[in-house]
Amino acid sequence: METIIVQPPGPARPDDVGAGKPELLHMGPGDVADFGRGLPGGGGVAIVLPDPGISRRAGRLEAAEDYWRLSNFSRDTAYVVENLEGAGEYITVAPGRLGAPVPFEFSRVVLPALNGTADFKVFAPQHAYLDERSAPGAGEQTVHPYALDVTAKYFLVLVALCEPRLRDLSDSALPGAGDIAERLRPLESCRDLTRSAVNYHIDYLAFAKLRLDLGEEPGADGNGRTGAKRTRLASLALRFGLVREEHLALLPSRKRTLTQGTVSQGSVSQGTASRGTVREGTGA
Repeated sequence: METIIVQPPGPARPDDVGAGKPELLHMGPGDVADFGRGLPGGGGVAIVLPDPGISRRAGRLEAAEDYWRLSNFSRDTAYVVENLEGAGEYITVAPGRLGAPVPFEFSRVVLPALNGTADFKVFAPQHAYLDERSAPGAGEQTVHPYALDVTAKYFLVLVALCEPRLRDLSDSALPGAGDIAERLRPLESCRDLTRSAVNYHIDYLAFAKLRLDLGEEPGADGNGRTGAKRTRLASLALRFGLVREEHLALLPSRKRTLTQGTVSQGSVSQGTASRGTVREGTGA
């Protein structure tokens, strides 16, 4: 079972996560990967940061059971690990620090470089969230096979995806990525949410968190494959109670969303009428 997924800098895209692209590095418990500038001509490290201001072997990642550790091999430079789901939250790994545990599920490792900074992303989809305590002597706690963080943005995307069926079991229509972005945008944390960002979160849920196996379904290319992915996600989440009716409270009020939409349409209509009046006056 993989503990972390590393997205090196370069051509890899966010929607590559979990898609089995060669640019991504999948690591399981006990695996290690060094990062840095690498040896002359390439090689020597698993994660290459091609900046002359970065050491050839700058540090190391180590995957643990459900988190990861970062070692800083620099003698005088600290590294920063940012929480991509937080509001500016980060930790600093001091020079020479070995095995610093990183608690974030979505992280960006940032190193000072000659050309500004260099960075790479680390995803830890197997973070454990326990909702029960084991009795003394009962052994290890049971970890949910689908470890979802209800405070994460990807969970909001999942709730918005499942909303129509939660409100009406007979409703088979699912919102598209654009619809989900529009639904969540009134939330402070989602004001800049885009359609491509929603697709990224859907991919992360499908491949890293819920581990769907879409297989080679006929007609599953392009929009067909995206539609199948959303359908499978919603079905699994609702079937196993990963998203429940009480989670709808995380979404913005539907009345507020509908009111905003009505006001916007009214403004457009009034603006069109005004422009029409001006044109008629000019023609006269």
